Amino acid sequence: MISRKIEFDLAPELLSSGLCGIYFVISGLSNRDSDNGFEVYKDQQLQHLLETLTPEQVQQDVILKGYRELHTHFGFSNRNFPAAPETLAENLLKYHRLVQVNLLVDIYNLVSLETHVALGAHDLTNVVGNIHLRPMTGDEAFWPLGSLEPKKARPGGYSYIDDANDILCMLDSRQVEKSKVTSATTESFYILQGNALTSPEKLHQCAEYLIELTKRYCGGEEYYLYPKAE
Repeated sequence: MISRKIEFDLAPELLSSGLCGIYFVISGLSNRDSDNGFEVYKDQQLQHLLETLTPEQVQQDVILKGYRELHTHFGFSNRNFPAAPETLAENLLKYHRLVQVNLLVDIYNLVSLETHVALGAHDLTNVVGNIHLRPMTGDEAFWPLGSLEPKKARPGGYSYIDDANDILCMLDSRQVEKSKVTSATTESFYILQGNALTSPEKLHQCAEYLIELTKRYCGGEEYYLYPKAE
């Protein structure tokens, strides 16, 4: 059941950088810490990735290269702000595992690892009003996920921001405490963000895979925010 409808908008000036994406909400979710069936599936997929993925592939991958170029375009260091899928891939190669958070998060992290598309999810219970993807002015509130205190937002770049002027995700790198997904999450806003080197077909395939896998293990009903259905 949908608790409330939200709207999403993307500042047109960001499109010239090649930034692109698909955005939707899944409601009626049944999240939990883990699921035995998903753990079996995840282990199979991770084993395949570990047999084929190399550090050289991470550096040469076209989509990951596109995120680096996008960050450079906006003046952000890729050392300090690596795209989420690049961090996931590097951690997999280093630790040979995917850090377990909760079922919804583990699902989208696995999909991000397999597709190299930057994904994120945000609990709508804690989001105020609508969500906007726009350039940062520096006066937004920003409390990064895992941080003990808020941080200063810098102008430039781009962030997903709610009507309370709180950053939900900075670039495709940093999520926040405010909207983090927990085992109690029942309705979530999903980000699938690409770049100039991400094809529309890749984004749509990723969205379909993410929705199918999420509904298989957590149920729910999706509705698209952007691009809007014809």
